[in-house]
This record gives sequence, structure tokens and C-alpha cells, in this order.
Amino acid sequence: MSEPLYVGLDVSKHHLDLAFEPARPLQRVAHTDEGIATLVAQLQALRPALIVLEATGGYETDIATALALAALPVTLVNPRQVRDFARAIGRLAKTDALDAHVLALFAARGRPAPRPLPDEAQQTLAALVTRRRQLVEMLTAERLRLPLAKGPIRRDVQAHIHWLEQRVSDTNKDLRAALKASPLWHATTRLLQSVPGIGPTTAAVLIAELPELGHLTRQQLAALVGVAPLNHDSGQHRGIRTIWGGRAHVRHALYMATLVATRYNPVIRVFYRHLLAAGKPKLVALVASMRKLLTILNAMIKSQQPWAPAHP
Repeated sequence: MSEPLYVGLDVSKHHLDLAFEPARPLQRVAHTDEGIATLVAQLQALRPALIVLEATGGYETDIATALALAALPVTLVNPRQVRDFARAIGRLAKTDALDAHVLALFAARGRPAPRPLPDEAQQTLAALVTRRRQLVEMLTAERLRLPLAKGPIRRDVQAHIHWLEQRVSDTNKDLRAALKASPLWHATTRLLQSVPGIGPTTAAVLIAELPELGHLTRQQLAALVGVAPLNHDSGQHRGIRTIWGGRAHVRHALYMATLVATRYNPVIRVFYRHLLAAGKPKLVALVASMRKLLTILNAMIKSQQPWAPAHP
């Protein structure tokens, strides 16, 4: 039997660089429809065991979709994992070709499981969630600039704030329409929003960026989001447990929801206050409450049962 072939694919705006493990000559094709078609045909002939790309913010979507539609085993990985792997093996230099080779080595040694890519509707919802987040960030920045703005600059900032507020409102309407258009998403939204503390924006973020909700164990989900406490022990030393990594945007949405839940959700409020009474720092108690809220949401989606105060 021939040795399995692993492919690393570095994606940029203009080029697609391929590296292989075991080693083969590097390849580069243009990041165009014709280049993608050529690349897919070549990889179908090679029948690789796994193709790995970084999730880098959008440029990878078209090629990843084309590979998935061609029934090729493709997975998107977190760039931070790849950077840590590169440092671990002493690959500190960075070019497109070197990045592709590191991805091929990561595929061969780490062997991340191929994952189904989001369908078009899921990608559209994720894009709407991302756009809303960008608009809110711009709106916050302009509001901070306004007190120091003078004369015509102040009028310009005020006009921009008004425009951004309207765009956020329009994007919220688009999000609600997208969620209502899917019976499954509509039902999931209603389940999530039955929990005190979960509003429409948090529900949209969870549906768009955490499709694993309801399909993993609570430990797996906490690690995926980045709210699982990680050990920092060595020998006799026992370090402080901290959270790290995970999906930052999901964690931010969960953080904001938990702040509300510590006031208005009876289960989370009692849990949070119990931790504070036990001497836990506020941030530690809040992160533990985030983890508990995520566990409740995961159980609800699994069971398809709405919120009840006695929920675990």
C-alpha cells in the first residue's frame, strides 16, 4: 500500500501554494476560478488523505468549498495552532511556500479530523454576524472620538455615528430575517432566547459560529469555546488555572450574556453569588458562570427542551 499523502494549502489573495508530506515538488496556482479548478482536478488524481488550510478570514472560503464539493478530505484549522506547531519544530521563517510546508507537516503529524464545511446559508449568517460586529466596533470608536471632536469634524463624526446606528439596525433586521427563514434556526433561536440572559444577538452568534452546540459533551464544548480551565503545573508547583484559546467571538458573546444572567437568571445568579461568597475572585466566578451557562445551553439544544429554572 502507498504511503498516505497529506497536503498543506496556503491561501493568499492572489496565489494558492501547495506542499506535500511525504515531500513532493511545491506547486503554486493563481487564486482564480481557473486555478481552483486545475488544483481540484490535480488533487482528485492524487487522492490525498487530508488537505489542511488555515481559517484566515475569508480568502479560503472559495477553495475550501470547491474541495469539499469535490468530495476531497479538507479541514480548516486555527492559525494559532499552526503557529505554535511551527515554533515547536523550529520553523521560524515565514513565506507562502514555507507556510504551506508547515501545514502539510501539521496535517501529517497532527491529523486533524476532516470537518464538513458550513453550507451557503450558514456562511451567509456568519457573514452577517461578522459584519454586525464590525459595525459595532466602528460605532464604539466614533462615539469615543466625539467628545474631543471640534467644528466640522464633530459634525462629520455625528453624521457617521448616525449612519452606523442605522446600519447596525438594518443588519439586526437582516439577521432576524435569516434566522426566521430557516425552521431549524428559528426553533433554535426560540430555545436559546428562552434562557434569561440570552438575547437575539447572542443567539445569532451561537447559531452562526458554534454549530457544534448540542452535539458535543460539556467538556468538549467548553474547550472549543475557550472557557475550560487549563492546568499550569510543573513538579510540585501548582499554577493558577486559566482559560486560553478557543473561539474568541463566541466567548465574547457568552461573556456579555453571562453578565446579564448573573443579575436576571435565577440559576446563574445563585451560582455566581455562591462562588463569590466562597471567596472566588469576580473574574473566576464569572468565567465559571459562563461555563455553566454554556452547559445549560448545550443540554437544552440536545434535548430540544426550553429553559426551566431546574435545568442542570
